[in-house]
Amino acid sequence: MDSITFENLNDKIGNTTANHRNNEVNNHVHTSYSFSPYTPAGAAFHAWKAGLNAVGIMDHDSISGADEIIESCKIIGIASTAGFEVRVNMNGTSMFGKKLNNPDSKNIAYMAVHGIPQSRFGEVEEFLAPLCVQRNKRNRKEVTKLNQLISDFSIEQIDFDKDVYAQSNAAIKGSITERHILYALAVKITDKFGLGSDTVTFLERNMNVELSEKIRNILLDDQNPHYLYDLLGVLKSNYLPEFFIQPDLSECISVQTVVDFANSIGAIPAYAYLGDINNSATGDKKAEKFEDDFIEPLFEELKKIGYKAITYMPPRNTKEQLKRVQSLCSHLGFMEISGVDINSSRQSFNCPEVLDPDFSHLIDSTWALIAHEKLTEIDSKYSLFSEKNPLSGLSLEQRIFIYSKAGRKLNPRNPQLTEEIREILKDR
Repeated sequence: MDSITFENLNDKIGNTTANHRNNEVNNHVHTSYSFSPYTPAGAAFHAWKAGLNAVGIMDHDSISGADEIIESCKIIGIASTAGFEVRVNMNGTSMFGKKLNNPDSKNIAYMAVHGIPQSRFGEVEEFLAPLCVQRNKRNRKEVTKLNQLISDFSIEQIDFDKDVYAQSNAAIKGSITERHILYALAVKITDKFGLGSDTVTFLERNMNVELSEKIRNILLDDQNPHYLYDLLGVLKSNYLPEFFIQPDLSECISVQTVVDFANSIGAIPAYAYLGDINNSATGDKKAEKFEDDFIEPLFEELKKIGYKAITYMPPRNTKEQLKRVQSLCSHLGFMEISGVDINSSRQSFNCPEVLDPDFSHLIDSTWALIAHEKLTEIDSKYSLFSEKNPLSGLSLEQRIFIYSKAGRKLNPRNPQLTEEIREILKDR
């Protein structure tokens, strides 16, 4: 993990030259409150260093790092937005039993909740806490199962409390994912065999992992600063199915429950489009089919459930896939939100794809999210999707344009609503 904390952030800024602002934004950055090498302050710092104008926190089953990233972004002078990611079951919907955007499970979908007003973070923590309790029961069982699988190998067994829980932020309302478990395994392997050829030999001969030439060369490099994260990616792609235990409905609760909760706090529930995969951008997902064959009825069902947005990652799909998504969003009135899920030190915080004319409207969406959070904090009627919103008679595209204009006018170091911004949002 990086060494950047909220307390030493000013020193880090003072010793670092940032890139010029590049108009880019990223709404989907994981932090140490789920799985990431970055603290919330570190995520803000690296976003600033990469030249981003705004960064959004998006942890699995946790909102507890959001206050830190908001305050860090104020110090740095870039905008922030807050949300969380969660898995839901599709019982009671027309998508029941289908494989959607989750590589590991049928009938369970990933969704993001964006644009959460800061005053509602406490409610979100209470809502998510039982899910983490249930997830950790399964996490312990997975570690037990994994230890049985590696019992014949000459590596140390994984202790859940010492090697997984204690290395996470679970004690301060963070979550634990399979990546934490795989990271612990990566540490055990490298503790025994070091970085380089002996680990590669162990993977190929003992764990029966087939390595591409590219990945093999990466893992042969004992000077690779991203080694543990690269090894984690290999283990996730090749070994996760060996110990993964399917979550139950107490951990992945009803999609309707989560959507209703998000709407009740003035947040924006979003379906995370994955799309059929040919080549994985991050190297940890196999070529596989997901929602593309039934995307029209899926999006229609999402509308009925109460989703307000679709989130997607431009680097991960073809333009043809995303043109189809954009067309459906326009037809059904979904907001489009983008971001690239940063959870490895190898990944870049930059997403130059959003500067492409085909995706530049996603920048407006980010600024609209930022204004939405601040305005909803003042009065719930200013939620972008509230029926009581003074602008509710306008099209979604028009509302996003007006909100994005307001978001850009906010001073990132002191993002208070000024009279000028209130003037933009006067009743029409």
